Formats: sequence, structure tokens, C-alpha cells
Amino acid sequence: MNNSDSRINPRQLGTPRGGSYAAVPTSGDRKNRNKPTRGRKKSIFEAYMSKEDVSAGLKRGELIQGPLRINPKKYHEAFIPSPDGTRDIFIDGVVARNRALNGDIVVVKLLPKEQWKVIKPDGSDKETEATHESDVPEDMLGTCIPRETAKGDARSPDVIIEAQFDDNDAEHGQDHLQDTLADDIKKLSLDTSEKVKAVGIGGVHRTKQGDGPKVNDPRLLSDKFLQRTAKVVYILEKKHSRAATGFIKLLADKNSELFRRCAMFSPVDHRVPRVYVSLADCPPDFVTRPEDYSNTLFICRIVDWKEDSNFATGQLAKSLGQAGEIEPETEGILTEYGVDFSDFSPEALACLPQSLPWVISPGEMARRRDLRKECIFTIDPSTAKDLDDALSCKQLPDGNFEVGVHIADVSYFVLEETALDKVASERATSVYLVQKVIPMLPKLLCEELCSLNPMRDRLTFSVMWKVTPEGKILDEWFGRTVICSCVKLSYDHAQSMIESPGKMFSPEELPPVSPQHSIAEIQQAVLHLHRIAQHLRKQRFIDGALRLDQLKLSFTLDQESGMPQGCYIYQYRDSNKLVEEFMLLANMAVAHQIYRSFPEQALLRRHPPPQTKLLKDLMEFCSQVGLDIDFSSAGTLHKSLNETFGADKYSEARKEVLTNMFSRPMQMALYFCTGVLEDETLFRHYALNVPFYTHFTSPIRRYADIIVHRLLSASLGASSPIKMEKEAIQRQADHCNDRKMASKRVQELSADLFFAIFVRECGPLESEAMVMGVLNEAFDVLVLKFGVQKRIYCNALPLLGFHFQKVGRKPELTLMWEPEEPEQESVPQVITIFTLVEVVLTSDGIPLKYSALLKRPSSE
Repeated sequence: MNNSDSRINPRQLGTPRGGSYAAVPTSGDRKNRNKPTRGRKKSIFEAYMSKEDVSAGLKRGELIQGPLRINPKKYHEAFIPSPDGTRDIFIDGVVARNRALNGDIVVVKLLPKEQWKVIKPDGSDKETEATHESDVPEDMLGTCIPRETAKGDARSPDVIIEAQFDDNDAEHGQDHLQDTLADDIKKLSLDTSEKVKAVGIGGVHRTKQGDGPKVNDPRLLSDKFLQRTAKVVYILEKKHSRAATGFIKLLADKNSELFRRCAMFSPVDHRVPRVYVSLADCPPDFVTRPEDYSNTLFICRIVDWKEDSNFATGQLAKSLGQAGEIEPETEGILTEYGVDFSDFSPEALACLPQSLPWVISPGEMARRRDLRKECIFTIDPSTAKDLDDALSCKQLPDGNFEVGVHIADVSYFVLEETALDKVASERATSVYLVQKVIPMLPKLLCEELCSLNPMRDRLTFSVMWKVTPEGKILDEWFGRTVICSCVKLSYDHAQSMIESPGKMFSPEELPPVSPQHSIAEIQQAVLHLHRIAQHLRKQRFIDGALRLDQLKLSFTLDQESGMPQGCYIYQYRDSNKLVEEFMLLANMAVAHQIYRSFPEQALLRRHPPPQTKLLKDLMEFCSQVGLDIDFSSAGTLHKSLNETFGADKYSEARKEVLTNMFSRPMQMALYFCTGVLEDETLFRHYALNVPFYTHFTSPIRRYADIIVHRLLSASLGASSPIKMEKEAIQRQADHCNDRKMASKRVQELSADLFFAIFVRECGPLESEAMVMGVLNEAFDVLVLKFGVQKRIYCNALPLLGFHFQKVGRKPELTLMWEPEEPEQESVPQVITIFTLVEVVLTSDGIPLKYSALLKRPSSE
């Protein structure tokens, strides 16, 4: 243990074995214990402050509030963001965290300076900040998600991909999920060479050289070597669902009175406490045959957590099934993140049209522009069922084009303040898992009445432009329309048309096409859209947009068993880009229109610039490894990333690693109500580099878009103004942000689940990997074939020894491999940032755990 970091090792204090978590005091905790009073159990946690004191303390600036992030790898470390964007505030230990759970909005009080954490300025310092779960902000990401899975939404980050894919993603960069990964940057950030740890065959010898602080009293150090430390005094909002999946065990002390009443629930997520549950809630034969349940997953809901107990109390909600199986694990993920996957209530379903088949009434038809004879079509993943958007492109006699984006008119069916509206507003988003979708709206709307299925008359909201062949906009029109899509193209079909512009496609090569339109006419429209989209895209990047495309994993599933059979990196191609460009254009046009009409009530989407502290760490890292990256704006960052590299395999891999790193400082994009934010400069979208942006193009799967449709409709005089006041719109925006983050995390966990099962069923898997970070006894790699990140530990490899050093300020590990034959020499292997290595992924025998091992370098 480092002497500058005087935390007590929980092991020494007898943390219950195998336990995730008892409240073990750490150095910061011990001083703050309540004095026990006679006749009462001694408190472990401090009582919360009163609401009035909290309110007054926040006003006076003596208390700080923010979302709590608990490090998933080290559950005793937690952080809240600093209000001024500098280094996170550290909350050391379970006691200081005072019963708050990950994601809760907490109020903290800073501890005296002598209890602040001393930051060791060496590359081997572990997590000094934020933990990461999802490493990239989603909006930044290139959302390369196959829309198959979800209409593109989610797991992706791409900085600019807000498009059909998910517009969300477009935002790029942003959804940092606030689990920011900062720490990894910290680990990567090889600052001042301080500790050099060399592990040879003869054990460990440390050498110190250094320019870091040698002092242990924080009061004598300058603030740059300190991290402020605090304790939780109040929970403002319990954002965590208080539900967890885990296993049940009998209590250890068979003679205690508790043993007869309670079992112990141990959550899989160590950030959640262990929980006493009533034996009455457990299976009837659990007490006599506890071993039968050792691999059974249960869901538990935490009901209370008293000041005098290490453990919470809760209720066992249900048994899910065996750990490591797809459905039980999926249900556990959904429950933990508060995703409502129940059936829609009879009250909500009563809001749907009851007489089927449904037809558009003559009165409704008269109120709309009739576009049913136009050549309009959809482009989606081949498996998509919820088709929100369609496109059209018609050449005009003057050589310009009329381009249309036609979006399902969901707000026609989902009326304000109905039971259906209430449930949609609570769900806020559809959630796309690898194997299924948890829809925001009932199937009748998602897949039938609102879905822009081919050869069906459908109600839409359209944005139409007159544009030049170079993509310059001459005129714009918004309105309610009726369309009849002539064909449901997949991205593959559209891609084939783009790649073979001269080819005549036969009817067998495409899905059914309406007799009103020829295949040639459809292909011509796709090609015109593609050319215009290329101009629009080129101009967006000239104007300073940023896109960070991270590797996205897709799976092929066995039709019978649902098990993963294969997995591949999703390819983001010209057909995806075509759709994305027009979705971005429509979203920007609608943002301007609703903000002009309703400056106090518009629901827009903003993307704040990257977090200063993390950006600074990243800049320092880049200069240390000799990379010339211009961080001054989104556009210069995009340019640096895309112009620094060649096209060879090594350069491509290095670009992937950097894309990954650049995503970390990015913040989430957020929905907000314009009437609540006074400073218009804060409306900007950093990654897209535009002043106003919103989500309009996916109302079947995002509630924010439904509100935007209502605002747009009111702005055109087609309906009465929206009933919600600006404060209510802001509350709904906050809820949409929370659910967006939760759904993004759930989508990532679903992919992680399927990948872990794929490794178990089809492994071991070999791949090239590139080193992303070097610590003194381990290093992190990006596994290039699958886009996953893993840490490789030196002590798991057959080495004679290893040696960590800084070369200049760049960390380097030298591994000394055991020779394969006794008479051979040991083979040295140098590991530094951007080293290409070969790895093998192998299942660990514990459900859903797998490791990466380094392949021995060849001895040539």
C-alpha cells in the first residue's frame, strides 16, 4: 500500500468473506462516526441532514450536489463531478457514501484539507477519478449500430451520428454516461516519472526518482497534487432503481436469532450493499438445500438501510433462473436499470383505434397534403419493424431537387394527457437488446399503424426542401402529409444501388415494389440522395463537426436456440450516411422552427463541450506520446483524428484506440427546455457544431420526438398549443435524459452478455489487439476483431519477470517470457502505448466472465 494514501484495507478489518460490501471504515470515515449513546446500537452511518439545512447549505455554497458515481471495479471509491469542471470530488469508503447508491443525486460536505487525497503523480496511480462503464458518450458516436438491432439507436457512440441510426448517436460524443472513464485517462496519463517498479525473478525492488511530492500532509501541498474529499450528508433524489440481481445464502452464524428469520442476498454488482431478506420470501426448501440455489439468480428490492447496520434490508422479488443464461440475465439487467417491460395496461390499449383494419378518414385526408403518388421509400436494417422515417427525391425542371423526409405522425395516435401518453412518457424510449426490443408504444402502433410499411397509406409529418445538386438549400416546407411507401429497402439494398449505379436490378433482387413506381425510378432517387448527402456531409465537417466512430459489435443468433453463433464489427457505409445526413438536416430544421415559434417551450438537445479536466489529461497524454492533435474545437479534433493516419492496418488500429480515448472527456448530449436555460450559447451542440438541434425523426421509439411533433404541429397552426408549461417540459426532458442513459447502459450490457456467452460457446477466440494504457503490473488493450477492451495482468502470464519504467514520460513494460525449451533464451517483449499484440480470449468458468491472455511472441 502506498504510504501517501492512508486507507485501511477492508480485508484487515474482517470484511465478511466473499462479501461485496460491508461498511468498513476508511481513514476518512473513522473520524466522522456518531458518538454512540447508551442503550442504543452504535451507528455506522451519520444521520442525514434536514431538508432545510441542506437547502441553506447549498445556497451558501457550503454543500455541493451532484450525481454519485461508484467505481465498478473498486466499490469503496466514489466520485461526484466538481461544479467547476475540475477534478472530481472523491468520496472514500462506504461510510462516507452514507447509503447512497450509484446514480443517486447526493449532497456532500467537503472534509477538512488534511483529509484530502494526495494524487501520486506517477503513471501507475490507479483510479483517481471517474469510473467507467460505458466509455463513450453516445451522441458522439458514430452510431454504428445496426439498425437491425435497434433502429440504430443505441449502443453506439458516434459523434455525429444523429441520424436515423440514432440520432442520438450522432451527437456524438456525448453520452458519456457519466461514468466517465476518467480514470482510465488518468492511468494512461503518464505524468511525472515517479515510481519505477521493477519485478525481477528475485522479487520486487522499487526505485524512487522524482519530482512528485514527498510529503504526506495534504495541508502542505499545492492543490494540483490534491483531490478534494467529501462525505454524503443527504440524498436529494434516489435515481438508482434499488433493485439488484444476485444470489442468496444462509447466514454464517447458525445460532443467531437472525439465522432463523433471514437470508443474505449478495448482489452481483458490488456497488450495491448486501441485503437481509426474509426467509419467508425464499424458496421453501432453501434452508434445507441451500446448495441447490447456488447458481440461481434472484431479484431483490432494497426497502431500507438503517444507520446502525452494515447491511440493507429488502424483499426478494422473484427468482430469475440460472446465472449465465440469456433470459434470466436479460431480465435482471432490465430490472436493475428500471426498464418497464410489463404488458401495456388495458387503459393504455383503450386509447388505440378499436375498429380494425384502420383507415384514414376523409376529413383527416382533407387536412393533409397528399403525397401518396410520390416515389417515397424507407431504408432500414433488414430486421427493423418500427419504420419511423421515409425519404423522397424528385428532380425538378430547373435541375434542382425536391427532397423530403417523412416521419411517422405518432402524435396523431398518442394524444396529450391520455393513459397511453402517460405510459409512453414514463418509458421515454424503446430499449434495443441484442435479441429483442422493449417498445415504448404498443405493437399495434410500433409495427402497424405508425410504421411506414410499404404499400400502406400512412399519416406522416414531412419536412421538404428545394435543394441544388450540391446540397444548397433554397426553400423549406413543413407540414402534415399522407404517404404510401413504395418499397422497404434495407441498408444492403441501398448500398448495392450506390455501388453499382449503372446496374439494372431485377425484381428478385429487391423486396416487393409498388406497381406505381419502377425499380429504375427508385434507384435514381437513391443515387440523387446519395450525391446530395455527400455534399451535405462534406460541408458539415468543413463547418467543424466531429464524429467519433467506435467499433460496434453485432451478433448472428441461432434461430432455434437464440444463442449467439457469430459476431462481427458492424460496418457503417454510404447507405447509412445517406439516411443520417437527411435525418440531421430535418432535426436541425425542426429545432429552428419550434424555437422561433415557442422560445419558452421548445424541447431541444444540447451537447456541452468536453470536460476540461479530462481534456487536459488527454492533451498531456498525446503530447507525451508524440501525437500532434489540435484540441481547440470539435472540428480541429475531427481533422486531427482523420488526417493524422495512413490507411495501413497499424494506422487504422491506432485511430481506433485514439477514437476510444477521445470519447472519454466527452459529455452527454441532453434534452432541455429553452425557457429554463437563459443563456442561448448553452444551447449549442458541440459535436455537430450547430446552435440548435433536436430530435424529431424517431417518434415511435423516443418520447422527446413526440413532444417535438406536438410543438411543430402547434407552430404550423395545425393543432392547439401544447398544454405543458416550461417547468413540466424540463422535468420530462430530465426524465428522457435519465431513461436514455439507462437504455444505453442496458444495450451495452446486453451486448456484453451475448459476447461473454459467445466466448464461452465458441472460444477461445484469437485476435490482434492494440495497447491503450500501461500500468506497472498490467496493461489495457483494445481487441480489434471485437471492439472490446480488456486488462491483461502480468502475473497471469508465464513470465520469468517484468520491468516497468518510464522512457521519457512514456510508460513501458518489458516482459521476460519463460523459454519454451530449457536451453533457450528468455524472450523479451516490450509493451508500450500502441504496441500491436496477439491475444486469446478465454472463458473463466464463472458465468459471463472471460479473460484476455497475451500470446507468446514468436522467438524470431
